[in-house]
Amino acid sequence: MRPVWSGAVSFGLVTIPIKMYPATEDHSIRFRQIHNRDDALIRNRKVCEIEDREVGNDEIGRAYEAAKDLLVPITDEDLEQLPLPTAKAIDVQAFVPEERLDAIRYDKPYYLQGDGAVAAKPYVLLREALKRSDKVAVAKFVWHGKERLGALRVVGDAIVLQIMHWDDEIRSAEGIAPQGVEISDAEVDEAVALMETMGGADLNQYKDQYREAVEAVIRAKAEGVEPPHLEAPAEPKGKVVDLMSALQDSVRAAKERRGETVAEEAEAGTEAEVHQMRPKKKATAKKTAEKKPAKPSAKKTAEKKPAKPSAKKPAAKKTARKRPAS
Repeated sequence: MRPVWSGAVSFGLVTIPIKMYPATEDHSIRFRQIHNRDDALIRNRKVCEIEDREVGNDEIGRAYEAAKDLLVPITDEDLEQLPLPTAKAIDVQAFVPEERLDAIRYDKPYYLQGDGAVAAKPYVLLREALKRSDKVAVAKFVWHGKERLGALRVVGDAIVLQIMHWDDEIRSAEGIAPQGVEISDAEVDEAVALMETMGGADLNQYKDQYREAVEAVIRAKAEGVEPPHLEAPAEPKGKVVDLMSALQDSVRAAKERRGETVAEEAEAGTEAEVHQMRPKKKATAKKTAEKKPAKPSAKKTAEKKPAKPSAKKPAAKKTARKRPAS
């Protein structure tokens, strides 16, 4: 890894020289623009409007467009000489419990590495203090031409600077959530049961299947063979009407994926049956089967021809009694 920034972390009278490294990588597949007619590359050229010629990066600066025809040039020296205490330091402002920082604030994370032997002891001191107090350090610093807000927290044995959004960068969620929807306690309990059944997943098992599929297509086309055709996921069979039944089905399916049996459910005291309508239909079938022997005409027929009625009636009774057991 190459450092993307260097400076110091300061809190109180303690200063820690540090180097900052990206803590994440972007593995997205990037495409180039081409001319569809001949597959030639389409390039974005930087051209000076006055001289009408292409210019290199060493000739390009920056400016702020104050008005339609007014550009104010700003040099690197102008930004480096800003009268800010955070220009070359990550200045800790406060230490707060981590739960006070909503995850919506977080942007990219960066590893902080102590710069030199002099940084080793104060680095470890700050890390152990953050661990023991279960707090994060809220800090301000200047990077890439603007002042930023960040949080110093511990990941493993390293201190991570998590860049955060300012308050005015977070949009209001007003009007986003649906209103006037009633949910029963039983439905919430079933949803919590589903969450507990699906808990304990190892995040290392998840992979970017979209990127892998695109890479397979690229390899196939580069080798001049037919690209693989992935099977599309099965569409839902029907519209879900009963939310409770959908939750119960989901809990049961999650347990089956984890290898839990009906016997284990019974031992745990959980309900094995999912649909309550099935037992009612079975009970009706049982009553219908038991009413048949009560008819007088059927009895008389059974006395004259015992072979045929005896084969029909016992078979109907046995089938009707077996259904509730299943």
